[in-house]
Amino acid sequence: MSKFTKNAITDAFIELISERPLDKITVKDIVNKCGVNRNTFYYYYRDIYELVEDVFETETQRILGEVSVFESWQDAFIKATDFAYKNRQGIYHIYKSISREQLENYLNKVTLNNMLAFTKNIAKDINASEEDIYMVSMFYTHALVGIVLQWLNDGMREDPYTYINKLGKLLDGNIKQTLERNATPKSQTN
Repeated sequence: MSKFTKNAITDAFIELISERPLDKITVKDIVNKCGVNRNTFYYYYRDIYELVEDVFETETQRILGEVSVFESWQDAFIKATDFAYKNRQGIYHIYKSISREQLENYLNKVTLNNMLAFTKNIAKDINASEEDIYMVSMFYTHALVGIVLQWLNDGMREDPYTYINKLGKLLDGNIKQTLERNATPKSQTN
């Protein structure tokens, strides 16, 4: 019952945030939408901002819990940002509110996780150091999250997947080449 009630609260919030800005949503709006009382809401959350944090944390854990092998960094990135894209109006409202930091933390965490998985997969036949793998993953994470934040800042007019796929064609092979350039030759590791 409690999981059902908590899910009803978060689902109501996600629906409301897609309709209006965060500062225009009240606890009363949420409880009316999902049919619980205010005390029930406060049993689970101190306030709406804690609810926002929980939504991002739950989605982050879901994505981090999925083991994925990606064919390209674009696939890894799209997987990381799929929740944001599917809920883009709500994400935009959160981005324009004081909860922007939570959104950025979410995007950075899931993008880094997926970029690390992709980069490690590429590096399995290259004698690249863990530090290099991490640095390359961090670079792509920050570049890609920056692109998403700029897309949000510009009002989400363009389809980000088209842009990411075009960027992918321009940068195709760069991660592998970067790791190979700095890899220790196998003859030196024996």
